[in-house]
Amino acid sequence: MGQCYNSIVIDTDVDEAWATVRDFHQLDWAAPVVTKVDKIGDLEGTEPGARRILNDAFHETLISADDESHTVIYSIDDGPGPVARDAVENYRGKLTLFPITATGQTFAEWTSSYESDDDSAVGDLCNPVYAGLLQALKAKFE
Repeated sequence: MGQCYNSIVIDTDVDEAWATVRDFHQLDWAAPVVTKVDKIGDLEGTEPGARRILNDAFHETLISADDESHTVIYSIDDGPGPVARDAVENYRGKLTLFPITATGQTFAEWTSSYESDDDSAVGDLCNPVYAGLLQALKAKFE
């Protein structure tokens, strides 16, 4: 099983950071990594089963958005190259925000797990995306 891991410290409290990322369809904060979000279907961005397409390439489904644990879990159902439907299975991405109580900041952790014949190719594609998304989130609060 392959895995990705990226993290960053954000200079805002966890509630403000969570308010920014909790809606699966709202990624204005994610530019320039995400330039286009297409909502698929009628479900709201906090409802399990909500679907989206990012940058005309990544087809994703929201599994859960938990306000108590500040966690979003989603699947990648199809995408380019190593995350295409026939190249990867059981792709689960997870963004979790943790309060840093000593400073009032937020620790953001973006992880994923997946099954693939080429775990390193998936990681090579996804790790830079997650690092870029976390940098964009950090920049929003600078």
